[in-house]
Amino acid sequence: MTTRTWSTAAILGMTAMLATACGGDTDLSDAGGSGGSGDSAGGGSIAEDYDFSGTSVTVGSKEFTESVILGQITIAALQAAGADAADQTGLTGTDTVRAALESGDIDMYWEYSGTGWVNILGNTTEDLPEDLFAAVSEADAENGVAWLEPAPFEDTYRIATSAELAEQEGLETTSDVAEFVAANPDQGSICAASEFLNRDDGLPGLQTAYGFEFSEVVELDLGLIYTQVGDSCAFGEVFSTDARIVSNDLVVLEDDRDFFVPYNGALTLRQEVLDENPEIADLMAEISELLTDEVITELNSQVDNDGEEYADVAQQFLRDNGFID
Repeated sequence: MTTRTWSTAAILGMTAMLATACGGDTDLSDAGGSGGSGDSAGGGSIAEDYDFSGTSVTVGSKEFTESVILGQITIAALQAAGADAADQTGLTGTDTVRAALESGDIDMYWEYSGTGWVNILGNTTEDLPEDLFAAVSEADAENGVAWLEPAPFEDTYRIATSAELAEQEGLETTSDVAEFVAANPDQGSICAASEFLNRDDGLPGLQTAYGFEFSEVVELDLGLIYTQVGDSCAFGEVFSTDARIVSNDLVVLEDDRDFFVPYNGALTLRQEVLDENPEIADLMAEISELLTDEVITELNSQVDNDGEEYADVAQQFLRDNGFID
């Protein structure tokens, strides 16, 4: 297996990122669900029912679209409730943002249950507890980190290919991919980001679970993968709630051996911060319950396909659901 690392500049010189697709006119006031029907009982915004005046926190995130949007939602909601919420979104990789949380450089960020179980707590993808989120929350409490109630959306890793190749070769599952690559090593390339290439719940574990190896690995920035599947690579790492799957006409292959663990999103924060501001959990619970697969995918699409700014998308979501004015 060979590995190539391509720079962002090199790929951008080959292809322009998709600016429009999937439409951008969806009204999130409908997508947000009944929890955000308008003003709070007090007549103002829901966030104004909370008083975090005098509270100063720093909100972080990872570098990919969904994580930054979730960070911006958190910042805007806390600011509307009177907090001084500083922006440290866009940190590169799980290790970096988690280290920032533990050191106190940031106070909170959105994490995923599967990432917590494997990458942070050091468990394997086998013999998962029946209630993964509860197990992660309980174990991480010993590290002084609190996990708030998770949102209903689940953003998990998947392998995707072009609709053309999937139809041509009858590819529906990851087991199909393993057989195809073994029989066609000249077409066994995958585009993936550095974190996926080095995580036990990423490419190394996936190849072990399915008993094969991609013949070539092309390392790209995460955001560039979607446009390169079917061009630079036959396959690619994708996130299941990323709207660019649709806009780039990709087919997501079923994880038929259930290798990928559940990845439900939840706000994590240092316990001392939560102890000082316990109502953060209440405010974020009201927001989190609206973040379904459909809603978070649409928010991602507004940034990645429609070219909107992270903060604008986050604030409009909160505005449409009555959290801010």
